[in-house]
Amino acid sequence: MNNIPAPEVLFELADVFKVFGDSTRLRILYTLFDDEQSVGEIAESLGMEQSTISHQLKVLRTNKLVRLRREGKQIYYSLDDDHVKKIIEMGLDHVLE
Repeated sequence: MNNIPAPEVLFELADVFKVFGDSTRLRILYTLFDDEQSVGEIAESLGMEQSTISHQLKVLRTNKLVRLRREGKQIYYSLDDDHVKKIIEMGLDHVLE
């Protein structure tokens, strides 16, 4: 018998997958695979505007995919946990099969 999660849990899961449906957000997540970075560092490495990166980081934070750490006035972003990396890696494995 299938243990289907409650509808509200499935709605939340669907929202998380929607976040992964944007290539800019995926690029940002890949940038954070190995270490934390500031908005400026992410923007520079991706050749994008800081305002675009900030907007996408807000979406990623809201969906608990990235977290921030403040150091004085500087803010550093990192993946929220290893699950985020695993989801992306599993999706890429599926695409490359």
